Amino acid sequence: MSTLLWIVIAVAVIFLIVGGTVKAVNFLLWIAPILLIVAVIMFLMNRSRGRRGA
Repeated sequence: MSTLLWIVIAVAVIFLIVGGTVKAVNFLLWIAPILLIVAVIMFLMNRSRGRRGA
């Protein structure tokens, strides 16, 4: 019975780690496109300002 208990504990810990990782990746999948859009907008603004000053 002790071996079964250790197996259940190990599986629970693995599920906990996997669950946390999936939540983190899901969060990053929503944040990444937003950051990409902001970066492109800032790049275009800097590029247009540089041409005006030259």
